Amino acid sequence: MGVIMTTESAIFVVKTTANQERSVANMITLSARKEHLDLRAILAPDELKGYVLIEAVSPGDVEQAIQTVPHARALVKGQSSIEEISHFLTPKPTVTGISEGAIIEITSGPFKGEKARVKRVDEGHEEITVELFDAVVPIPITIRGDTVRVLRKDEEGNV
Repeated sequence: MGVIMTTESAIFVVKTTANQERSVANMITLSARKEHLDLRAILAPDELKGYVLIEAVSPGDVEQAIQTVPHARALVKGQSSIEEISHFLTPKPTVTGISEGAIIEITSGPFKGEKARVKRVDEGHEEITVELFDAVVPIPITIRGDTVRVLRKDEEGNV
């Protein structure tokens, strides 16, 4: 019987060209498969511009994976742990930052381009209830939080 060995992995950071994070992550994935490298996870968080996070056992595998990838600039010295990047792994509710009384613009769906006032925020379902400004009769409609853009935080114009 063979002995099963588990090797601790770490998080390595790769510097990329701005706005190329997703394509770099995809190309690193292809490179790692082709070269049979031990890369366990690749993450390109939206809030981390110009960087891709890679979970691997050795920095050598990461270096080898990025050698032929355009827009992958360099491996940042040092390493991180899962605990240090865990906040990137937890999705934020789409209604974060939207409050009652806020003025929003609807960015997709049948009411795209319409402006409205937020009447209620449902964080559990990630939905908001709004009243359209240009409606003849103010009828509340409920829409997903990721289909709006906040124009003003409240009726006083406080941001």
